[in-house]
Amino acid sequence: MSIVVFAEQREGALRKIATEVVSEGKRLAAAAGTTLKVLLAGSGVAGLADEIKTFGADEIAVVDNDALKDYSTETYAAVLAAYLQQENPELVLLGHSAIGKDLAPRVAARLDAGLVPDCVKIDYADGDFSFVHPVYAGKALATYKVKSAVKIATLRPNVFAAAEQAGAGAVSDFAADIPASRTTLKEMVVSGGDRPELTEADVICSGGRGLGKPEGFEIIEQLADALGAAVGSSRAAVDAGWREHQYQVGQTGKVVSPNLYVACGISGAIQHLAGMGSSKCIVAVNKDPEANIFNVADFGIEGDLYKVLPELITKLKEVTGN
Repeated sequence: MSIVVFAEQREGALRKIATEVVSEGKRLAAAAGTTLKVLLAGSGVAGLADEIKTFGADEIAVVDNDALKDYSTETYAAVLAAYLQQENPELVLLGHSAIGKDLAPRVAARLDAGLVPDCVKIDYADGDFSFVHPVYAGKALATYKVKSAVKIATLRPNVFAAAEQAGAGAVSDFAADIPASRTTLKEMVVSGGDRPELTEADVICSGGRGLGKPEGFEIIEQLADALGAAVGSSRAAVDAGWREHQYQVGQTGKVVSPNLYVACGISGAIQHLAGMGSSKCIVAVNKDPEANIFNVADFGIEGDLYKVLPELITKLKEVTGN
């Protein structure tokens, strides 16, 4: 038996969540006294195996094929399922990313495997794994045991630390039958410019209804640029048409766990807290002293954000030299 990790990449670059999942896989493999195997699939990705080695992989199986250049459910699910059928692992780990959320249930259905999504903790004790998953909009944590022979879990980004560590890192090619995809990718539009992707960002600056107008996001973007951060939004701002849904943080948007989350003009509705409550440090700027966001914030600034943020941005630029 072994532990298998699916190492997610995009356009030939290893995703941050991949390093986190491999690192957690290594920790669990050490605890269970078993082997960590990593599947790397894509086009022109063979060189990424050297990077994966540094995070403790014992074995790395590479599927490098032009048919895997763009992510497709049919092709990637077929490759991962075939590899798992060959290796027969006890535990399979993926990132809880857009790809992981699509791929994990497809593969679980093919293998008749139990799946626990969006895990924030995994333990190994008495010869079995237990999985911790947030429930009730993040207000409680539930611990699950999976009875199936193969157990699959997706890991929430920015929760598990990526750590470089020793591993044998034996690299081999995996010959997989890749079915023809029934879909064709015509165009990929990536927004956000040079800013980090929302779900993988270490720092996020978000704006809400308190901005009062769509132009208010200009100052949020200035703050984000000063911090090297991603830009997020509350549902209220999205519903008002001030920001596209892809920027929405919350129960009906994206779940994030950055090291620093700056909430500007956001009241702190439970639906929003469900999406960012696991942030390591929360800073709130709001002129309403009764705003619920202050109940979860590590640091709160009561005041007009249009007066507070310009001073904060100026000070940040002085400190960082940007």
